[in-house]
Amino acid sequence: MKWLDQFGRSFLAAIVFYTCLPLPRIRGLRFDRLARFAPAIGLLLGLLLSFADEGLQLCRIPVLSRSALVVALWIFVTGGLHFDGAMDTADGLAVPDRDRRLQVMQDSHSGAYGVMAAVVIFSLKTLALSEITSFRGLGLILGAGWGRWGQVMAIALYPYLKSEGKGAFHKQNIRCPQDAIGGFLLLIGISLLHISLSGEKWGMAVGTAIAGLVLAIAIGYWFNRQLGGQTGDTYGAIVEWTETFYLCIFTFLSHW
Repeated sequence: MKWLDQFGRSFLAAIVFYTCLPLPRIRGLRFDRLARFAPAIGLLLGLLLSFADEGLQLCRIPVLSRSALVVALWIFVTGGLHFDGAMDTADGLAVPDRDRRLQVMQDSHSGAYGVMAAVVIFSLKTLALSEITSFRGLGLILGAGWGRWGQVMAIALYPYLKSEGKGAFHKQNIRCPQDAIGGFLLLIGISLLHISLSGEKWGMAVGTAIAGLVLAIAIGYWFNRQLGGQTGDTYGAIVEWTETFYLCIFTFLSHW
């Protein structure tokens, strides 16, 4: 069926765009509506990271070192796409003059605030992950998924601040609300599965689902308030900060 072929080619294009996963060369990939697949790509990445985490555990790697390796792999598999956006956004927001922020964010050189943001994100992710005692793989899967759903919401809700750029085509091709609803239902379905598997820790499952939803919306809203819209860099920053704070909350609730 033609629609199924187009859907599959668009999904494969999303894997090519959002990750560095090796795929055979495929002709006719559709790059026009990638954002709708971002949460699914996040779930796929989280699943791969959870497998890597289990493999490192079988090798008896200490939990802190294992967590750092998983976070490093997280950056590597995505090609640093979102990590770079978080760094550029931090450099831009450090400028008091709002009119110059976009100009600073476009500079390919990383400033002091960008480096500090990178250190904080990497450290918080590593430390939070090292403290998760139950449903560790699920935390990775849902964290990556909610981070990218927040990106979809930012694309749908807020204006894009540049006439062109690496994120402009997302805004031009987004279809709301259907592109946001699909990812949301997918994430809620996995959260419901988490609740059913949690037993006496159902409160943690409910809390992390609420946290993912709130963080994904609130972080995009905050960046919009600071800049008056979004850019490709802030899309990446939304992913990184949502993932980071989600893991921190997941850690807290896992000990609750």
